[in-house]
Amino acid sequence: MVGKRIVVTRPRGQASALGEALTAHGAEPVYFPTIRIVPIEENPRLDDAISKLNQFDWIVFTSVNGVAVFFDRLERRGGTTTALSGLRVAAIGPATADALRRRAVEPAMVPDEYVAESIVQGLGEVKGVRFLLPRAAKAREALVAELEGRGAHVEEVPVYDTQAAPIDQQALTEIRRGVDAVTFTSSSTVEHFVGLLPDEARPILADTLVACIGPITARTARQLGLRVDLVAEEYTADGLARVLASHFATASPT
Repeated sequence: MVGKRIVVTRPRGQASALGEALTAHGAEPVYFPTIRIVPIEENPRLDDAISKLNQFDWIVFTSVNGVAVFFDRLERRGGTTTALSGLRVAAIGPATADALRRRAVEPAMVPDEYVAESIVQGLGEVKGVRFLLPRAAKAREALVAELEGRGAHVEEVPVYDTQAAPIDQQALTEIRRGVDAVTFTSSSTVEHFVGLLPDEARPILADTLVACIGPITARTARQLGLRVDLVAEEYTADGLARVLASHFATASPT
């Protein structure tokens, strides 16, 4: 996909992985962040959870953002990763697992599919097991419902919020010039793309390839009335870049 202009809607601080993957395939990333991650600063629920970590059996991280905010709070309270020594740690997705490893925490379980529901299948019997879930303020309830439905005790703690990013006018100008594809890496990137450009989002996407990182994001896009052309088989930045590269290679004239 040499020369293809691909819009990256991830938060500015997390866009590099996808941008680099696209660049490796010869594409030109157009960075248009639609969301920003805002830690919940006054968070007594997180402080309370940190103070009683020894009361949990598992801590489940569902995103890189959750890892970053949790450990930042832990360190600000004077704690270290040794506070998790009696816990089993689960991570949804390789990026989340890598974020833990950078903090010298090896996840005990990473599901084969990088969605919340898949993690329950790998946990085995959870009746009576105590889980801590530090995650987004507006998160899908599927994981909590599945765990509690199987008899687990779940303490869900919002640690960050996802907000609309200010519009990058220069990037918007680039999009108006014409792009070949727009990528969405979470439901919130779809929602805020449409919200930031209420009059332009659908006309832009009507004639542009729409690629989603996974089925949950794709479902959100469809619920908003968008056409979804591609869904990555592996729900990662590399997987998304690969499905785009494969599409453009197939679509290119011989």
